Amino acid sequence: MSNKLTIFGLGLLGGMLPLAAFVIMNGSTDTSPQSDTILDSQSNSLAQRTSFNWSNAVPSEDFVMASESSLNSVVHVTTKVEKTHFQRDRFSEFFYGPGAGGRELKQYGEGSGSGVIIGSDGYIVTNYHVIADAKEIEVTLNDNRKYKATIVGTDPSTDIAVLKIEAKNLKALPLGNSDNLDVGEWVLAVGNPFNLTSTVTAGIVSAKARNLNMIGGGKSSDGMVPIESFIQTDAAVNPGNSGGALVNTKGELIGINTAIASRTGSYSGYSFAIPVNLVKKVMKDLISYGVVQRGYLGIQMNDITQELKEAKGLKNLKGVYVANVMANSGAKKAGIVSGDVILKVGNEPVVSASSLQEKIGSRQPGDKVAITVRHANGSIETKGIVLRNKNGETSLITKKEIQKNNALGATFGTLSSKEKQELNITSGVKIESLGAGKLKSAGLQTGMIITKINNQSVTSAEELTKKLRESNGGVLLEVMTRSGMKDYVAIGL
Repeated sequence: MSNKLTIFGLGLLGGMLPLAAFVIMNGSTDTSPQSDTILDSQSNSLAQRTSFNWSNAVPSEDFVMASESSLNSVVHVTTKVEKTHFQRDRFSEFFYGPGAGGRELKQYGEGSGSGVIIGSDGYIVTNYHVIADAKEIEVTLNDNRKYKATIVGTDPSTDIAVLKIEAKNLKALPLGNSDNLDVGEWVLAVGNPFNLTSTVTAGIVSAKARNLNMIGGGKSSDGMVPIESFIQTDAAVNPGNSGGALVNTKGELIGINTAIASRTGSYSGYSFAIPVNLVKKVMKDLISYGVVQRGYLGIQMNDITQELKEAKGLKNLKGVYVANVMANSGAKKAGIVSGDVILKVGNEPVVSASSLQEKIGSRQPGDKVAITVRHANGSIETKGIVLRNKNGETSLITKKEIQKNNALGATFGTLSSKEKQELNITSGVKIESLGAGKLKSAGLQTGMIITKINNQSVTSAEELTKKLRESNGGVLLEVMTRSGMKDYVAIGL
């Protein structure tokens, strides 16, 4: 028995000696940053582990300054939505004509979001989807003052809208330069998530020029491909943040928060903002003309993947591949051909189709841009291209001319002789684009043809817009769908 106790004691002593040596050699209580070496068991190699003081990494003072300078420039936007549906009475129509005996059915709803003051005289920029279908819009400032807002103009292709309130001496947020934004740079998201006003969250720029195919399901209301070149961040953004500000640490606006990546409807890691350089162009056009006057290259393009590179025998993955060139476009006239690769716009490299869309989308018809292309034979050439609008014209349309063809959020165009013949009609105008307004709320769609207003034939867009503006109480529209079916829509004015 005593022999066993002796062996146990020796074993215990042998275990205590290394422990004591370890305690003596590591007895320091210094907790300052230090570097030590660890063994990576997966690769069986040495790796350095360095402790990091995060208090030196987060520019808290910059956050405070940027937050204070932007909070009073971000507003809460609430909307009342009213959709009108006209229920026809076929029996009454048989005896008394189109529209007789019918009645209006209304649906009501509410929505909310954020907006950014861009002019001290009451101009506010927000997302188009925040105010789409709105009958009434109310803006609440950070000091709780409330104003009724009117829609200056909308651009569904970029999901941007400009509002106006009757107020003076407001604090406008300074506009930054989103082209100078770097991945990894600190940014703040300012808005009103879940109706919680004046909320600020912080994150970094995770990526630039993201294309999500989100706006209009990949196609805008006027049939043109939307412009998507989002700034991706990990700043927390939730429902209600839409239309709010993404600001840098200088307190400058560098984006309009628009979307979140989520399966639940709430923030789950990433959010997306429209770059301010694109916003600048859109809001200036909406204020000056009521619509966006956008220049186009006139090409169909693809990002260059490994598969496309091998299939087309391309030199590398840089640039954007030109799949097709439209007739009468600026690209066609400059000699761009299918198979070319666009490498630069001016001195700026083109890294994706979305980044090219952003760079061109911020310009007007008539602007001349230098485009560097690599031809299929490998030669590189810089070409000067004059941008054109979607109708192939280089001149800007005057505000007076635009107003002739615009009313209630819609743009109208004349029918060609061929279209009239195919539909077996002698008059009418077609809806070319449809933004926020009463026509959209009533269920009208792009491509529909308005043949009559209050049972009187419509012969021109100018005639229709004049009657829509002058009518009081409401109008009855006879419309024809793209398939040739007739319907009647009542609109309260």
